[in-house]
Amino acid sequence: MVQVLSQFSQHRSSWSLLLLSCVLLFAIALYFQHGMALEPCLYCIYIRVAVIAVALSALIGLLQPRTLITAWLSFVSWIVSAAWGLWLALELVEKQSGNAPTGLFGASCDYIPNFPAWMPLHQWWPALFQPQGQCSDEAWQWLGVTMAQWMVGVFALYLALALLFALARTVASRQPH
Repeated sequence: MVQVLSQFSQHRSSWSLLLLSCVLLFAIALYFQHGMALEPCLYCIYIRVAVIAVALSALIGLLQPRTLITAWLSFVSWIVSAAWGLWLALELVEKQSGNAPTGLFGASCDYIPNFPAWMPLHQWWPALFQPQGQCSDEAWQWLGVTMAQWMVGVFALYLALALLFALARTVASRQPH
């Protein structure tokens, strides 16, 4: 099984599937925002950026999936991006549950993202990265699960797969051929 997972991670199709899943998630987010008029909150925007970071990890993996240094750069960035996305999604679920510490105006969040000065995405592409909604809103559910809860599952799966493939690649590279 280790060899199968390691070999799969060395094919561009594996990284293409990861990239495709990110593109689909981003497209769904844009449909929710522009098609269904569900305005994203600050955490939703940060979660979008985490999905883009996972997509960039996939693009790195697509470059040279057989090269160990490229694979490790991809795995590390994938793990960090998925862990960050999972943390953000869990934070948003907590805000929506009402268990988060509240400020003067409840479990709200900022309207101005804290992007680095050298990359103000909300100023460059406000239609994609400017938060307009409230973090405490649960405007959409499917099968009784909120959007934030779905993203917890997505990022948990991303993280588990990244760790599994990285471990398989490590074990397989240490085995004699």
